[in-house]
Amino acid sequence: MSPGRDAARGSAGDPWGGVRPFSVKTKLGALVVIAVLITTGLMMIAMRTETELRFITVFSMIATLLITQFVAHSLTSPLDEMNAVARSISNGDYTRRVRENRRDELGDLAQTINRMADELAAQDLQRKELVANVSHELRTPIAGLRAVLENIVDGLTQADPETMRTALKQTERLGRLVETLLDLSRLDNGVVPLKQRRFEVWPYLSGVLKEANMVASARASMASGSGSHTRTDVHLHLDVSPPELSAHADPERIHQVVANLIDNAVKHSPPHGRVTVRARRGPRPESLELEVLDEGPGIPRSEWHRVFERFNRGNVSRPHGPGSDGGTGLGLAIARWAVDLHGGRIRVAESERGCRILVTLPGLPAVQS
Repeated sequence: MSPGRDAARGSAGDPWGGVRPFSVKTKLGALVVIAVLITTGLMMIAMRTETELRFITVFSMIATLLITQFVAHSLTSPLDEMNAVARSISNGDYTRRVRENRRDELGDLAQTINRMADELAAQDLQRKELVANVSHELRTPIAGLRAVLENIVDGLTQADPETMRTALKQTERLGRLVETLLDLSRLDNGVVPLKQRRFEVWPYLSGVLKEANMVASARASMASGSGSHTRTDVHLHLDVSPPELSAHADPERIHQVVANLIDNAVKHSPPHGRVTVRARRGPRPESLELEVLDEGPGIPRSEWHRVFERFNRGNVSRPHGPGSDGGTGLGLAIARWAVDLHGGRIRVAESERGCRILVTLPGLPAVQS
């Protein structure tokens, strides 16, 4: 950071312009001056009253010690508090903070410790969210792969090329998700590698919808023997205009977005409902505007700001359609995470019926002139 920025920041955040009248140096200097003044005053009194020097020396020492004790207590008391907070932080408790009621170097230290605690708490929350999000993502390919293999073992389906390709596709996606989990350290540091490329939107989204249908069927086959339920009655519709539409993004991350939005829309759809996925060209080159619309009960406007929070499962009387497994409340949080990585935007939009989620991806970065 440049000196000019430092000076500007100091003048904006420090009303004393970097010179504090109550700094530790000032207090120590004042302590020395007061001690000298007390000693000098007592010596002058002794000379005028003919008091013995030993009494003056004792009084001077007592007064100086009392003032020193007072100043030392004002300096060591916040240090004890900071030490206690630092020990709590080292033990994983990021909730404690140091009081910021001083205008000296110890006050600056208190602010630094509190900022460090805030950053550590944010990083710990990001780590927990990542583990929860990736764990949630692992369930889908594992469930699909298990269902396909169980059907083959039980003789319900044949190990034909199409079935094995489905299993292979789920295995490949599972491997990619495991790699994401192994990249935890990079994600904790805020470094997330996006493998962006240009791709055709229609065939890409067609594959995502086809996979969603196959996973739903596989889940239904697996759930039929366990007494649980899953949705297979919802029709998925794709609308891409123009048909040759292309976009520039990370296909794997966008797969997370679309798959989770479809999964959420299906769960909230009425019996034999319809979920529409629309794709349109954005305002910038290779940018994309995605829309997922269902015919469910919709989301109350008062809940729009909480839709993408972790573990939020809505606040409506019948949040899920018949046969839904209820979900974990992580799907939309994952979608927001993936969109944020692209620098895009995801939000709830107005809709006459059901819930309408809009996703905007920026596409190619703007060329700096």
